[in-house]
Amino acid sequence: MNTTLPKGVFTAQKKDGTLYYRSSLTYKNRHISLGSYEDKNMASLAYIEGRNILDNSNISISDYSTKKCIISFDKWVCLVNFRDNGIYFKTPIYMHSKYFDYFYDKDLIYKFDFDDLFFYSHHKIMKRNGHLFVADYGMQINILSRYGIHSHSVEGRDYIFVNGDNTDFRYKNIKVINHYKGVFKSTVNGREIFTSKIHVNGDFIIGRYNTECEAAVAYNKAVHILHDNGIDIDYEENYVEELSPIEYAAAYNAVRISEKVRKLRL
Repeated sequence: MNTTLPKGVFTAQKKDGTLYYRSSLTYKNRHISLGSYEDKNMASLAYIEGRNILDNSNISISDYSTKKCIISFDKWVCLVNFRDNGIYFKTPIYMHSKYFDYFYDKDLIYKFDFDDLFFYSHHKIMKRNGHLFVADYGMQINILSRYGIHSHSVEGRDYIFVNGDNTDFRYKNIKVINHYKGVFKSTVNGREIFTSKIHVNGDFIIGRYNTECEAAVAYNKAVHILHDNGIDIDYEENYVEELSPIEYAAAYNAVRISEKVRKLRL
């Protein structure tokens, strides 16, 4: 029996003993796995396809949609980037001169600054209920948190994409309007006012304040008052890094909370 395998194809076994085939190649002294296949001919086609991408600079990422491809789209992006830019990433990244594209899929591309390159070359972006996140040490981390945007924040109210493109996550394109939970900025007669609100079977105004920090401290103080009143809701408190411990304590003691919030009970 002829046991010779096509170039770039290797046999492997599953835990139950089932035979399958792995395809891989070497380019610029780097060994690259192209995937696993049940059929050796498919594994061979994957090898040929991978070599063709690396050896032909006229093949682009967009060509994936026009061809019947064997290797995955993510791997296709990785190979094109390696060929063009000389750096191999395990995530679907393509580098440009001043930023990089992260291909969530062939139809959805996110832009990031190079400051984020190391992070996203080691973390795969996923989506759940419309939120983008990565898995890090067993936790789901919302990628907006890298910009100081909290999980409760609402686009258009708490932060905006300056150029209107919500796939452009470059730092200059993201403007945070409301930095703290329960704090909302508005302009009245040309003057900025920060309103602090808390939710207990509906939204209640804690107060209106001159600074964002003061409103954030007021929110924390309202949380403590509600807990003392027996309202057992797990509120996320604000960490006000702009204030030293002494400044925070002074603001906490001085800030006023609305009487309506002070009297809330369940």
